[in-house]
Amino acid sequence: MRNLTEQEIVRRRKAEEIRSLGIDPFGDRYNREDFAKDIVEKYKDIEHDEFDNMSDTAKVAGRIMFVRKMGKASFFTIKDKTGSIQIYISINDVGDDKYSLFKSADIGDIVGVYGKIMKTKTGEVTIKCLEYTHLVKALRPLPEKFHGLTDVEERYRRRYVDLIMNDDSRKVAFMRPKIIRCIQSYLDNLGFTEVETPVLTTLLTGASARPFVTHHNAQNLDMYLRIALELPLKRLLVGGMEAVYEIGRVFRNEGMDTKHNPEFTLMEAYLAYSDLEGMMDLTEGMFTRIAKDVVGKMEYSFGGYTINLEGPWKRISMTDAIKEKTNIDFKKISDLDECIKLAEEHHIELEDHEKQFGHIVNKFFEKYVEETLIQPTFLYGHPIEISPLTKKNPEDPRFVDRFELFIAGKEFANAYTELNDPIDQLERFEAQLEERKLGNEEANDIDMDFIEALEYGMPPAGGIGYGIDRLMMLFTEQESIRDVLLFPTMKEKTN
Repeated sequence: MRNLTEQEIVRRRKAEEIRSLGIDPFGDRYNREDFAKDIVEKYKDIEHDEFDNMSDTAKVAGRIMFVRKMGKASFFTIKDKTGSIQIYISINDVGDDKYSLFKSADIGDIVGVYGKIMKTKTGEVTIKCLEYTHLVKALRPLPEKFHGLTDVEERYRRRYVDLIMNDDSRKVAFMRPKIIRCIQSYLDNLGFTEVETPVLTTLLTGASARPFVTHHNAQNLDMYLRIALELPLKRLLVGGMEAVYEIGRVFRNEGMDTKHNPEFTLMEAYLAYSDLEGMMDLTEGMFTRIAKDVVGKMEYSFGGYTINLEGPWKRISMTDAIKEKTNIDFKKISDLDECIKLAEEHHIELEDHEKQFGHIVNKFFEKYVEETLIQPTFLYGHPIEISPLTKKNPEDPRFVDRFELFIAGKEFANAYTELNDPIDQLERFEAQLEERKLGNEEANDIDMDFIEALEYGMPPAGGIGYGIDRLMMLFTEQESIRDVLLFPTMKEKTN
């Protein structure tokens, strides 16, 4: 049992005193009727003297964040989910007992207030308390008002305190579901159907990533937590659903930094009879809809840059982007030895499984191009080796019909003209197994059930995946993924 601080001891004593009055110190139902922000917005432009002829009332509830206790009258501020509002309380209005109860209150306590709406001489919308109700006694004091939780790690570990103290954190928390609703509305209006697919799987498919492994006791079977949503959704295209999407958690057993969390929210969407161009149009339209309808602006401060989402967005092939930076045109190079020599000359290290044309091209892109793609850019034409589930480009089969959306040097979306040839798909799976033998731990398994599904015929389609958390970082102008996750994964705390 930890040692209590002096403040905590005092607060526990107060809780018992409240209980001795016949009041539950941890609350009963309270029928709140109004919210702070609505009241302030409604009455902010009414002059002070006009309230003398008004009898409007409000019934609010929230956490006490500030108190200025005086003799027989005091001011305090409560905060609810919408914001804060000032309360004026007087012994003449609530009586001796209630005023005494109020004066025993601490910062952090939760209370209910019914009263008349007024405005102070300084012009602040205020509720004149007529009924004061104690709801919950806070047994721990909040952090000091002006600093809150200054330890960033503690902010993430004790998100509940961060949300109490930090209005910016609250803003992000409430904006995230609004953006999700906007995405759903946008896709629903385009004829998509939102679906759910399994989180547990026996195969490692759909992306290149290390998985989390778990165990199903009843079947005595090791299983993976999914690393992607792709193959189940494409099975639904085979089944005739034609336009489907899912927003869900995926799990990748990899490192943590400001842009990555081991579990994160992914959205994948698949549209029959579409292609790469269709996914570009869908993406640009979705980002524009969020910017206009949810946030209300087209320019964002992100990654140290001012990002402008006004279209049309730039579209460029990977090889052309590399050529712009290095004057090397990989479209015209077919000899593998020449590619390896170029990598050596440019001090690019290659693992054994990376000594292939596509991996070398990707290494050049990562070194010379990726961080330079600041404004929204669709980068297309990826090598087949790094895109095992994607349809080959008919003009040059070394490349596939795939694009990534880059903003501020970071990937925001990954899209494809989907591979629907079961024979070609099986060959790609088999090539992935060979890569695993060469040491690529992120290579995919062979999913024979998916091959069987393709043999029934999957329509030509476009598909795309979005990292929802990174999207949230852009629209809320946050630099760390932990600031857009309510409960980010944290290292084990040591004393």
